[in-house]
Amino acid sequence: MTIDPTVDHTEGAAGPLRVQILATEHWSLLATRGMTWNEIFSRTGTFLTVLSATVIALSLAAQATGFGAGFRVFALLVLPVVLLVGLGTFIRLVEADVEDAWLVVGMNRLRHAYLELAPELRPYFVTSQHDDELGVLRTYSFRTDVGISHLLCGSPVIVGIIDSVVAGVFAGIICQALGGVVGLQVAVGLLAMLAAAAMLAAMAYRRLGQLRRDYRPRFPESGAGSVAASA
Repeated sequence: MTIDPTVDHTEGAAGPLRVQILATEHWSLLATRGMTWNEIFSRTGTFLTVLSATVIALSLAAQATGFGAGFRVFALLVLPVVLLVGLGTFIRLVEADVEDAWLVVGMNRLRHAYLELAPELRPYFVTSQHDDELGVLRTYSFRTDVGISHLLCGSPVIVGIIDSVVAGVFAGIICQALGGVVGLQVAVGLLAMLAAAAMLAAMAYRRLGQLRRDYRPRFPESGAGSVAASA
């Protein structure tokens, strides 16, 4: 039996090999997403544990000192630690969300490759095969726009709100230690809480804005005017 050198005998095996390589990469990205979400839950749980322990410690100190000078000294020592842990948790959660978005982009690109190999399977996919902003949103939430309730339920937002409240309490205790009246303590606490919330929101918005500016999709949805595609 002679082999015709003009015939590509590897063509028949190329299709299954491509699918195997794509599937391997898909499972790798999926496993990495699982690790990312585990880290999000772990870091959030660690922060809430630290916060709960601090609240219990402060309540015991308040019972022992009657909210006196000893309580204020103790609060001024432990609340900065809680704020530091909370700030680190917030920053890491924002970065983890960015990393998760990149993983979704990668999985959308692989899905695009699947449909190039087998376009007849398109009706069976509920997630997107496009790697622009609309495609990422469709894979995340199966719609092109997320409401305010969806955003407020995110781990970074929850941690950021808690951080802002702790910052307000810390500022109020400082004001009390300096001899401020109750009304001034409340006003200082509210201003500190709003300032902390604005700072954290600006940090997250800046990070996401940088991602939108720098990212260039390879397989955008045709006719879609996504922010990422037009940046």
